[in-house]
Amino acid sequence: MNLRHAAWPAARRIALVSDTHGHLDPAVLAALAPSDLVVHAGDVGNAAVLDALGAVAPVAAVAGNNDVAAKWPRGEGSVRTALPEAIEIALAGGSLVVVHGHQWPRAAQRHARLRARWPGARAIVYGHSHRRVTDTKEIPWVLNPGAAGRARTHGGASWLALTVSDDQWRVAGDGF
Repeated sequence: MNLRHAAWPAARRIALVSDTHGHLDPAVLAALAPSDLVVHAGDVGNAAVLDALGAVAPVAAVAGNNDVAAKWPRGEGSVRTALPEAIEIALAGGSLVVVHGHQWPRAAQRHARLRARWPGARAIVYGHSHRRVTDTKEIPWVLNPGAAGRARTHGGASWLALTVSDDQWRVAGDGF
């Protein structure tokens, strides 16, 4: 798996989004304003989504199963192919792993497999299912922000707010 490493030790408010499929919900974008870092867990859809997020804060994004040439606008291939399969981000108090999740197709086993793959992470963020999940029963946490676009939002576009410090991490579905 193509794993990229990054570090944002000063980031305290991390916005987690996924599954925009080329359209970022305006209400989600407005809610991200206080972010120090925006993490996109795949199925981005086009460069305009990354540009909009980048106007809020630095962006770390991974490729999803729909981030393929046939589904992206022509001329944006270099942006699409620059997306890694996974990113491990060093943050205050631990590391955050970001992956789309389609690599683990059996939903019932996905969290256990993600935890087994990255046991040293503080949290793992994935997308793919379009369903928001906050599984904090053990470390690493397994988080899915749901869909921040308009495709299969299951009740509305969503995202998660992750607040980190050296000694405590907190995740919320209603903002920072």
